[in-house]
Amino acid sequence: MDGVLRIALIGTRGVPARYGGFETAVEQIGRRLADRGHRVTVFCRHSNDGGSESLQHYLGMDLVTLPAMRRRSLETLSHTALSVIHPVLRDVDSAILFNAANSPLLPVLRARRIPTATHVDGIEWKRAKWQGTGRTYYRVAEGMAVRLSDALIADARGIAEYYRDEFGADTREITYGAPIIDSSRSDKLAEKGLEPRRFHLVVARFEPENHILEIVEGYRRSGSRLPLVVAGAAPYSAEYTRAVHEAAGPADVRFIGSVWDQELLDQLYANCASYLHGHSVGGTNPSLLRASGAGAAVIAYDVVFNREVLNGNGLFFSDPDGVASALATVREDPQAAWSMGARLRTDIKPRYSWDTVTDRYEQLLRDLHRVGVTPLRSHPSGRRRGAR
Repeated sequence: MDGVLRIALIGTRGVPARYGGFETAVEQIGRRLADRGHRVTVFCRHSNDGGSESLQHYLGMDLVTLPAMRRRSLETLSHTALSVIHPVLRDVDSAILFNAANSPLLPVLRARRIPTATHVDGIEWKRAKWQGTGRTYYRVAEGMAVRLSDALIADARGIAEYYRDEFGADTREITYGAPIIDSSRSDKLAEKGLEPRRFHLVVARFEPENHILEIVEGYRRSGSRLPLVVAGAAPYSAEYTRAVHEAAGPADVRFIGSVWDQELLDQLYANCASYLHGHSVGGTNPSLLRASGAGAAVIAYDVVFNREVLNGNGLFFSDPDGVASALATVREDPQAAWSMGARLRTDIKPRYSWDTVTDRYEQLLRDLHRVGVTPLRSHPSGRRRGAR
């Protein structure tokens, strides 16, 4: 069956991509599937600024924009609930549901006879922002995704191993793609008072599992003479943000907030002395891929997801002293650090190609359509191994 597929991509904020990894994946994969002749429908959320709500088509994709409840705990699920009952799904051959948190809505898709793969994302219940009921919900949702999905997608080997160890569940391992960024331009850096190769960079939301506090503390201990530029915001935690700012003390830490200018962001990645990446629970991270594709000298938190991406072409830390030590290594031999970044850029291109990623999604979507609402994997109960 090599014909045209009618595909739905459900559970994200949608496109144009402005926020995170899921949205970037939807835009990059969806546009390529549309270019290959498939009919791709993307469910989008109403934005706060209303900027894209008049769009009905984007890069060959059909857009359906629906509201969501503006509460952190209900925003994703409320929007997905409206998506899965939408009439446009009557004609869909197969679907991708993003985020295991949406798994309680899988029975609706099964009742509508829509074969669905769930992209499970990272190990969300380990995020500090989810405590008590929220953490319990994510753990239960993981089990429901295992039990009710026709296939599971993991974006990193560590996530695939987690679902195999916890549930005995098979997954399709499909990574994200990495943009290969040209490092020749630096004109926008002057807007931020920066010079090429004369600053260190962090790009992350202010959340404890992204280890911004440890990075700032390590930078201060390092005595670096180059500024540390921190791009990102804290959507949920004023207390954590305050702790990060206090940790900076008199050191030259420059908090520039969220950067929506994509050209400026690319120039920051491509021209930093080093990129410090503290993400620890989210699987393959788009910011790390972007820095890698820009040839940055990467200093990453030491977890399996980051080691898989860097493939031996990076430095690692697990505490502030480790950050200070890695920064000292970069300071003592910057040429070696930049050469490491250049090797990473060369290595990342064939391993994280959006075209190859799209090939694998296309094959999965064809398999779903061929088999129908029947599991394409071992289909365990959704109970954790060892649970009584």
